[in-house]
Amino acid sequence: MTRFSWWWVLVVVALALPVAAYLADAPDLTSAGLAGATLRFSVPILLAGLGGLWAERSGTLNLGLDGMMIIGGWTGAFVGLQYGPWAALVGGVLGGVLTGLLHAVITLAWGVDQAIAGIVINMAALGIVRFLSSITFAQQDGGSISQSPTLEPVPTVSLPGASWLLDPVADSGVPFLSAWARILTGLVTDVSVATLIGLLLVPVTWWTLAHSRFGLHVRACGENPSAADSLGVSPYRIRYLSQAISGALAGLGGAYLVVAASSVYREGQVAGRGFIGLATVLFGNWTPGGVLGGSLLFGFTDALSTRQAASVSALLLIGGAALALRALSLLRQGRGSEAWGNLVVGAAVLIWFVWGPPVPRELVVVAPYLTTLLVLVVARQTLRPPAAVGIAYRRSDE
Repeated sequence: MTRFSWWWVLVVVALALPVAAYLADAPDLTSAGLAGATLRFSVPILLAGLGGLWAERSGTLNLGLDGMMIIGGWTGAFVGLQYGPWAALVGGVLGGVLTGLLHAVITLAWGVDQAIAGIVINMAALGIVRFLSSITFAQQDGGSISQSPTLEPVPTVSLPGASWLLDPVADSGVPFLSAWARILTGLVTDVSVATLIGLLLVPVTWWTLAHSRFGLHVRACGENPSAADSLGVSPYRIRYLSQAISGALAGLGGAYLVVAASSVYREGQVAGRGFIGLATVLFGNWTPGGVLGGSLLFGFTDALSTRQAASVSALLLIGGAALALRALSLLRQGRGSEAWGNLVVGAAVLIWFVWGPPVPRELVVVAPYLTTLLVLVVARQTLRPPAAVGIAYRRSDE
């Protein structure tokens, strides 16, 4: 096993949830509420991750995803107050596109370092939306310089017959079966239509990058822009378009936070989700399916931060067992030093679960960010980024 598959991690975690919930006395871990919250928390991260994927597949390092989400959230709220929730999503996309194109101009036309350009976008977005809020939302009833008036949310839908089929199973008390029925209930009932749109963009992105002519050009510019240019494909045009798409997806993620995850624009609402979305790109090894898997994992830990501390304690059991299994896998590959490191950390986590104190509330709040760091550390040796990502291209360099 030369390549570590994070999808197997997700499968193992999913199967272990009922066991961990029972051993840790944390029934909330398999509740419909947590499952639904996981879906809601995952989608904005997913959209930011897909945005980062488009940018990096074309060879551009986009650290400005957070700023694009912030701008998209504000423009979505502004348009949504005038024309409703569907217009809010469109407004978020337009705000993201404009910010993505600004990032493209800064990096491609002006030649600014891509990492610096992303940081500038993030910093500028904070000041821009605060100024715009002061002359718009602050002048309206229920609004302020840091918050918009209440918006109409995007409608929700449920799978027909889901409650009739799943509720009896969920209430039956049958081990595993009832737990999974509760989880499925949360995933198929009262789901925002915006959530379905976000999930649908995963296969759309996969097909476009893998099977369309435009996707081939994007991947070629990300791997070898000089070769693509020699065949008549303009890396500048492709990167402009890719950054516009990247901004559109991130902006849609910001608008999602406004009209699907909540019903109000609030300053600080993005809370670093753009950076977590960028981490899902690495988590998924630059594949749309991998970005989806990473988003579900990070969304799950994010949802846990709003639930009971006992649920996070249950994750100590899952995490310790997962590290022990990974240690065995590394031993089979002959990577003894890494295996022992995983085994020691896994054992320490399991000891904490059995004999240690309860998980501090502060640790619960930062769980999504700790998960991000852990994933990046563990996955570092399996990453295969596009060869030209982060490298500026100039025709005069040939």
